[in-house]
Amino acid sequence: MTDLILKPGRERSVLNRHPWIFSGAVAKLEGDVLSGGTTEVLSSEGEWLARGAYSPHSKIRLRIWTWEQNQLIDEQFFRSRILRAASLRSDWLQKDGVKSYRLFYAESDGLPGLIVDRYQDFLVLQFLSAGPEYWRETILDMLFEIPDVSGIYERSDVEVRKLEGLELRTGLCRGKEPGQDLLLEEGFLKIRVDIKNGHKTGFYLDQREHRRLIHDLPGKGRMLNCFCYTGAFTTAALLGGASEVVSIDSSEDAITLAREHIKLNNLNQDKAHFIVGDVFKELRTLRDKGESFDTIVLDPPKFAPTVSQAKGAARGYKDINLLAFKLLKPGGRLITFSCSGGIHRDLFQKIVADAARDAGVDAVIEKTLSQPADHPISLQFPESRYLKGLVCRVVPG
Repeated sequence: MTDLILKPGRERSVLNRHPWIFSGAVAKLEGDVLSGGTTEVLSSEGEWLARGAYSPHSKIRLRIWTWEQNQLIDEQFFRSRILRAASLRSDWLQKDGVKSYRLFYAESDGLPGLIVDRYQDFLVLQFLSAGPEYWRETILDMLFEIPDVSGIYERSDVEVRKLEGLELRTGLCRGKEPGQDLLLEEGFLKIRVDIKNGHKTGFYLDQREHRRLIHDLPGKGRMLNCFCYTGAFTTAALLGGASEVVSIDSSEDAITLAREHIKLNNLNQDKAHFIVGDVFKELRTLRDKGESFDTIVLDPPKFAPTVSQAKGAARGYKDINLLAFKLLKPGGRLITFSCSGGIHRDLFQKIVADAARDAGVDAVIEKTLSQPADHPISLQFPESRYLKGLVCRVVPG
């Protein structure tokens, strides 16, 4: 048995059921343990507190599996957590007929570092920390037992693994190889997803409800979609009656697939215009040309993964929102997002408010946006709330 002893006074977060223990809170480690191996957490006075996965390389030295002393970390433990996550999603999945969703969301579902997305009959997963990596084969075996799963593909090709001392890895884990482009049907919308090479696990499942929002949004008129990726928002807007959509992304491959989505959904190609370029530069070009739009969508990549990077990221968010407000017509709407864990909700709203002020416009928040129910937010783990969005409307003068 291996014991991780906390420094005096550092047990509060554990008692509050926050699942992370940082290296600075650790007094000593008694016993030997492999990376990802199970370790007991004790207070400075020797009181048992929790049980978790040890990571010798990460600043997050331990991620907690359980606060129940009688709960063993074995195959049955992982099976029960996976079944519990599936059960919590079953009611709304059946109601809405959703076939592509996040099946398992790390800390919020009780297995820190494990992400599993379901695309129809394929599972795509990421092992992001030492604990799930240690139990990799067990987890894969259990996931492959899920009914109607024909294959499991790994996309553990994210930089955070290096912080855990883990190599990046992708490839087929179980079952049949996925096709290059898997067809995803999301109610009114058809999208092709590249599981092997696409962003994250292939697509942005967390924006599902917001694609519906944009489809249903009144008065879309002429829309600008920035950081458009493969054009899901673009396609949703045109299906919902937008008169024209201009879409910008730096990836030529993404734009190529976005054009295909216009054809796939039987839309008028003359209403969709695509620009391959840097969004910051292109926004300034559009401003200098005197362009204007009824609706603008800003869905940038993660500018600030951690709080330490928030200051630099705030400048980037401020710039794109300021330029967007200048391009909006009176009465127009800005739908703006941040997926940066280092930018909390209040800071994001302040950034957008400052951008509106500097643009010389008055704007109101019509709606606040967040991640859907298959990306649950743990009350004890506020870091699980990462997606923040605002629907802002410019008040006519």
